[in-house]
Amino acid sequence: MNASLPLHALSPSDSHAPDADPQETAEWRDAFLALSASQGPERARYLLDALARLAREQRIGWKPELSTPYVNTVGVNEQPVFPGDLAVEERLASLMRWNALAMVVRANQAESGGSSELGGHIASYASAADLFETGYNHFFHAREGLGDGQHRGDLVFFQPHSAPGVYARAYLEGRLSEKDLGFYRQELTAPAQSGGQARGLCSYPHPYLMPDFWQFPTGSMGIGPISSIYHARFMRYLTHRRLLDCAGRKVWGVFGDGEMDEPESMSALTLAAREGLDNLVWVVNCNLQRLDGPVRGNGRIIDELEKLFAGAGWNVIKLVWGSDWDGLFARDLTGALSQVFAQTVDGQMQTFAAKDGRFNRDNFFGQNEELARLAQGMTDEQIDRLKRGGHDLVKIHAAYAAAANHKGQPTVVLAHTKKGYGLGQAGQGKMTTHSHKKFDETDLLEFRNRFNLPLSEEQARQMAFYKPADDSPEMQYLHQRRTALGGYLPKRDTTAEKIDVPALPAYGQFALATSGKEMSTTMAFVRMLGGLLKDSALGPRIVPIVADEARTFGMANLFKQVGIYSSVGQRYAPEDIGSVLSYREALDGQILEEGISEAGALASWTAAATSYSVHGLAMLPFYIYYSMFGFQRVGDQIWAAADQRARGFLLGATSGRTTLGGEGLQHQDGTSHLIAATIPNCKSYDPAFACELAVIIDQGIREMMALQLDVFYYVTLMNENYAQPDLQPGSEAGIVRGCYLFDSYPCKPDMRKGTETPKNSTSEVTLMGSGAILTEVIKAAQQLAACGIRATVYSVTSWSELARDGAACQQRRLDGDATEEQAFITQLLQASLGPVIAATDYVRAVPESIRAFMPQGRAYLTLGTDGFGRSDTRAALRQFFGVNAQSIVNAALLQLKHS
Repeated sequence: MNASLPLHALSPSDSHAPDADPQETAEWRDAFLALSASQGPERARYLLDALARLAREQRIGWKPELSTPYVNTVGVNEQPVFPGDLAVEERLASLMRWNALAMVVRANQAESGGSSELGGHIASYASAADLFETGYNHFFHAREGLGDGQHRGDLVFFQPHSAPGVYARAYLEGRLSEKDLGFYRQELTAPAQSGGQARGLCSYPHPYLMPDFWQFPTGSMGIGPISSIYHARFMRYLTHRRLLDCAGRKVWGVFGDGEMDEPESMSALTLAAREGLDNLVWVVNCNLQRLDGPVRGNGRIIDELEKLFAGAGWNVIKLVWGSDWDGLFARDLTGALSQVFAQTVDGQMQTFAAKDGRFNRDNFFGQNEELARLAQGMTDEQIDRLKRGGHDLVKIHAAYAAAANHKGQPTVVLAHTKKGYGLGQAGQGKMTTHSHKKFDETDLLEFRNRFNLPLSEEQARQMAFYKPADDSPEMQYLHQRRTALGGYLPKRDTTAEKIDVPALPAYGQFALATSGKEMSTTMAFVRMLGGLLKDSALGPRIVPIVADEARTFGMANLFKQVGIYSSVGQRYAPEDIGSVLSYREALDGQILEEGISEAGALASWTAAATSYSVHGLAMLPFYIYYSMFGFQRVGDQIWAAADQRARGFLLGATSGRTTLGGEGLQHQDGTSHLIAATIPNCKSYDPAFACELAVIIDQGIREMMALQLDVFYYVTLMNENYAQPDLQPGSEAGIVRGCYLFDSYPCKPDMRKGTETPKNSTSEVTLMGSGAILTEVIKAAQQLAACGIRATVYSVTSWSELARDGAACQQRRLDGDATEEQAFITQLLQASLGPVIAATDYVRAVPESIRAFMPQGRAYLTLGTDGFGRSDTRAALRQFFGVNAQSIVNAALLQLKHS
């Protein structure tokens, strides 16, 4: 029942035709080997390329395979001498495996004060521990400082499920205490929350929760990979613009093979190759297993990934087998090993990982006589201990060294490992290993013995954390290696110089005093951006970003002013070269034009928005895009940017459900402000006028660049032209807080309007509006005034800021604050009378967010654009959704009738 299927039954059929002339084939092979031996690999490669070109010209229908044999890319004779103390490094890795395991299991033992519901992961780090340790001991360089000649640090993206291992290392380094490890995934109950010394450790890498520790959030699968690519490209951008020399720094990403199925993981591979990002190294931990089972049970994920990366233009290094296999390959004169590996699918490979040496002797080496002879003289235990490449420090170092030294291409190391490595019968290679969190005494003692841990049986049973003495060889070695590499990591540093911010009139005077000139808020923003770019201090730090819509947003004039960044300059004469607004690419170009990729543009924005912490250089990105393709499309990336404490502006253009007339359902945004309101450090604004926009932009720049607050702004812009009012004196504070009194419209009875005047001539209503619909609110107020109804209009620049202020005020009362403080919007509306009607170009849930803070006794009615968008004119759309002036008038009359 437990016998494995024959391997030939699990592998795809061989598509190669039989050899019609073996003698001729042998002659060709011998000739090629002689050429390679006498003239070297370069000449051999040249001839192969020449033959491939000839085959294409002759239409032979052949092309080279993108996959290579299932063996290590770096041969034994190419391995550099291992520069470290192998025995010490292996002991350190074993200690970290133990402490990580103990941390997770203890957190899930209810009887020890924890809770079995906390969760956590052991198997992922067990498979990746050696990959991490080799990087820590020999490659991952920390930031030394910000001075000339000081290394500013490599960027390292850690596989999120391996976070316990990172904590375990920080414990040995003295950066976390034993008490800290005892509060893994217990951030609220940790004593530090009540003034104690132990801090809670978050589940995955979260800079927002551990702002001095984690640098990059990778917990959402796929976002770490794409982010690492754009961070590597942004480093080139900084270098080419001569803002910061990033030469000698690497971006390292340790990701999982299952994670490669996420579209974000693969979406920017060609960009990395096209840009020649040889400062980027990915290590894909190929433990062959996702959460529930094999990644490619019926295929081979390493072969698949090799083809994908090679086809995209990456340098691929396969790290498949450990040093123990070298002797077997050397004795294998018939190629039996390579042949059987080519026929073994990952589901079977996982079974081999889960079984013992006897099973592998019978079912792997027992497949044919050649394999059986190779295993002669090996004990079952030796067979069981045969390492995969990702568990062999010597092999890992060789692969990393080759990756770090490669020029002209990004590199991926495909490292073959076992999920749950070392967990034995408790979890190595098993289907359930991802969620395995409990161990009995036998399992713990087996793990202790497997890694020769210096623990007594009682310590093992109690899962005691172990830390060698400070003067032990292990601890001295650990600190020496990190000292040589600049210090400890992960570590987040926010040291960055403050930037002088220009006065608002210097770049926005046209918006503050418009004299009724018609323009859209999009045009106003672009003009302000052009002015900011000219500022000597702030201008060079601005990063304009677009996703192939610069001309749509009227930004073509910036092409000539600052240029579009290109790592190779401009190798062609553009079609519009004679135009005033011709397309200009340059090595020192400032605009990042990302093509049709909102995910890529947002990743670029994140790289720039976190530059203050990643590079010690504050940058200010402005990413402008169709608002519908922001929070709805790349919302998870925006959330990750918030976790990373990004600072910058997101500009949602053509915003609202009725301002982008003919585009229809897929392009009309009625929800982005609702989603933006859920992100705590995002301040979202929906200004109607250029003067409001100018005040908001100025405030955001000051908060992020001068005050260095960890906030980012989401500001919506419209493409509708209408008359722009001047800035009202004293309105700035209200604009920033979310609302201000725009105007009052006294009664001007005019029966020609055709609207019935209420019997009460002193009737009064309060109208609130934002963004594109404020102009409709103003028209409604004028119509009501003509009917004998006094109307007071408030311009709402941010519903979410008003709601947050109200919620904070409410929370203070719940916390026992005895003051009678009222919410800002409550106080503001007390200057008006009558029912309140709020209208927006977004779903009604947006204005509904402030209902609880209406003055007592005031009726509140909201109008919004719930439902799907349509293609039509703005007037037709606003009538359809009930947010045009007449609909607002009707709502006001209805409220007055029932008041």
